[in-house]
Amino acid sequence: MEVQGKVKLIGETQTFGSNGFRKRELVVTTEEQYPQHILVEFVQDKCDLLNNYKEGQDVKVNINLRGREWVNPQGETKYFNSIQGWRIEGVQAGAPTGMPEVPPAAFEPATDLKEEDHDDLPF
Repeated sequence: MEVQGKVKLIGETQTFGSNGFRKRELVVTTEEQYPQHILVEFVQDKCDLLNNYKEGQDVKVNINLRGREWVNPQGETKYFNSIQGWRIEGVQAGAPTGMPEVPPAAFEPATDLKEEDHDDLPF
């Protein structure tokens, strides 16, 4: 999966525990009718991927959705989700995504159509 938009925030690398677990957060604002601010976590060696990016830059981030289950001391089960980034690349603002457009002039109209070959589909 991927998220594309403008970098709103790049957090500092945080280190947790004695095992040296590292995490760095990135907020990407999507560019759609109702923009969304998506928090993406980069962990361990992936934290360094954010070093070459800055706020305001257009990016495409490849992500994985992660979920986990936790049982609290009262015995209630809770579920948590996170979005984890594993690759990021800069994109040019306004650059088309997906398939490149082919100009209409590249297609020539068919000249060998016969009316009797026309099949009127029922749907």
